[in-house]
Amino acid sequence: MQHTLADLKRGENAIITDVSSIHIPLKLLEMGCLPGNSVQLVQLAPFKDPMYLNINGTHLAIRKETAIHILIEKENG
Repeated sequence: MQHTLADLKRGENAIITDVSSIHIPLKLLEMGCLPGNSVQLVQLAPFKDPMYLNINGTHLAIRKETAIHILIEKENG
């Protein structure tokens, strides 16, 4: 089963595996949202959107509608 960034729960870690969707803004790629980078869900806004992430030390917030297009592999533990 494929997981996306939208599937992460607070504090969970994962590795980004695919960002090839046309729905992902170039700015996210420039900020480090690239395959192979680690990602952690730091916080969710009150209505679970946007998501506050730590991607290889860079903190950024993205909307759930974008997060569903970024594929990940969850880390065990």
